[in-house]
Amino acid sequence: MSKRLTLLTLTLRNFKGVKEFSLMAAGGNVKVFGDNATGKTTLFDAFVWLLFDKDSQNKKDFSLKTLADGKELHGLDHEVEGQFFLDGKQLSLKKVYSEKWTKKRGSATAEFSGHTTDYFIDGVPSKLKEYKALVDSIVQEDVFKLLTSPSFFNDQLKWQDRRKTLLEICGDISDEDVIDSNPELAALPTILQARKLEDHRKIIAARRAEINKELDRIPVRISEVQRGIPDLSDVDKISLEAEVKKLNAEIDDLMTQISSIKNGKAISDKQKEIQQIEIALLEIKRDHDAGAKDTIYQLRARIQEEKSNLSILQSKVSNITSSKRHNDENIKSIDTQLSLLRDEWHEINNQVFTHNSECECPSCGQALPEEQVSAAREKALEQFNLEKARKLEGIDARGKQAKARKESLNSDNEKLKKDYEKLGSQVTEKEEVLGKLETQLEQQESLVTDVLDNPAYVEKLKEKQTLEEGIKQVQELAEESVKDIQIEIMKLRDKRDEVQGQIGEFSVVEQAKARITELSEQERELAAEFESIEHELYLADQFIRTKVDLLEEKINSRFKYARFKLFETQINGGLTEVCETTYKGVPYSSGLNNAAKINVGLDIINTLSEHYGFFAPIFIDNSEAVTKLIDTKSQTVSLVVSEQDKQLRVEVDPEDMKEAI
Repeated sequence: MSKRLTLLTLTLRNFKGVKEFSLMAAGGNVKVFGDNATGKTTLFDAFVWLLFDKDSQNKKDFSLKTLADGKELHGLDHEVEGQFFLDGKQLSLKKVYSEKWTKKRGSATAEFSGHTTDYFIDGVPSKLKEYKALVDSIVQEDVFKLLTSPSFFNDQLKWQDRRKTLLEICGDISDEDVIDSNPELAALPTILQARKLEDHRKIIAARRAEINKELDRIPVRISEVQRGIPDLSDVDKISLEAEVKKLNAEIDDLMTQISSIKNGKAISDKQKEIQQIEIALLEIKRDHDAGAKDTIYQLRARIQEEKSNLSILQSKVSNITSSKRHNDENIKSIDTQLSLLRDEWHEINNQVFTHNSECECPSCGQALPEEQVSAAREKALEQFNLEKARKLEGIDARGKQAKARKESLNSDNEKLKKDYEKLGSQVTEKEEVLGKLETQLEQQESLVTDVLDNPAYVEKLKEKQTLEEGIKQVQELAEESVKDIQIEIMKLRDKRDEVQGQIGEFSVVEQAKARITELSEQERELAAEFESIEHELYLADQFIRTKVDLLEEKINSRFKYARFKLFETQINGGLTEVCETTYKGVPYSSGLNNAAKINVGLDIINTLSEHYGFFAPIFIDNSEAVTKLIDTKSQTVSLVVSEQDKQLRVEVDPEDMKEAI
């Protein structure tokens, strides 16, 4: 069920320089004539502002106040009111834009402090939220602008939004339908692997660029490797290897000669004689040291033993001294305790029994009978004597214990004294023995002589020195020979290294050839992959071409005059998405005259109105350019430039008015 909004009247007061004007449309098609700057476009601005707070160019911050000499006139209310038929019911909308003047405290004059906007629905003051909700319930802003201006779709929408709108109207075509329509695309689903086509295009485009870079670099790398290959055309590898073998044999022979020289028989014989002499020297020294040093060793061992025994005895003496000192301190403490006990015993023993003979009854206060008093005294005396005896016995018991402990300590001290005297004599004896042993050691050590004083030992040393000098002379002669041989070995090794270096160049050549083969194989693989990617890109482009052809056919079938170009072929053969409106092959953006632009815009509005199910008044600016407007179901307000009309003039088609009513 379609909605239809028709304009009955549009009244402007102080709006963009129009002091007051009423467009009496009566629901029919209207033509508004006027010279330039008489306010034709202002009518469209007022119409859009009334609904959406913007002008016809979709600007929100436009100036709607009246100007004089370039300055705003203050104190005016700027008002637009529209009377409409909405699905057969009359609707009134009004907005009033006013200046706000306030007086500050203490000031006699009011100051400008901003603007206010008042809203009215069917003459009833309303809040902005209510007003906006009503307008939104009629139609959304973006849809309304598409349906009320022939130029909005092509001039103000981005091409992406135009394309999106067309797809919403006509419906997209599924990938399956596109693939089914072109057998060449059968392999595409397998290639995409559930990825979106655009994502896959990005992946393979990136890989394609990477492969191109690699393909450009590989010849350079091959050239670098080739420049590094040594020229071995005049070199025989087998001959070089035979020469290395010969040089190694010569080096080994010379090394054997050096070993023979260093291990010569003359030196070997003299070294054996030296070993025999060293054995004889050890025997002489052992015999020389045997007697005196054994006695010294035995004396030192005896002294060490006696010192250990003396230390044990001295430790026992120290322990006895410590024990006696501890006993003496305890005896002193016991004597003090016994003295205190004696004083306490005499104090208790001297205590005398006392008794209060004047006894009275605690209840009535009368004196007790004599026999009761006497009995009480006897009982108290008996209790006193028992307690006194108990205390004295306790003191006696403690005194006996202390005395027994003292006697035990004195007895222990007597034993310690005897042990101390016995150990003292033993310590003295040990000290005397130790002194005698140390004297003997000093005497024995003074008798020991140096082995170098032994004539036999000195004679053997001279024989050893003579042999060592002979070895040194032989070695000096051998070293000269060895040096000459070593110089020859170094020359042979340098020659061998040089030949081995030449042999190593054959490995360099082999490695270089292997690297070139590897790079060439990599180049072939990349070329094959590049060809495969190119085929995938071709299929992707074919898919887009097929889909666009189907889309264009589907979309263009919905329009009578307008046609749409949805893709553009690039220089490299690829496709890029666009959305260009054309009429009879002429692009809207270049070459199309105003009359065609207006009629194409009306054709688009007709289709959009049918799609959205809403018909609204269409404001056609520069309508004088069109000889005949195409048919449309919507109400039209044609804005015609007329030089002779210095004030706006309105013509309403009587037939249109009758139909509207």
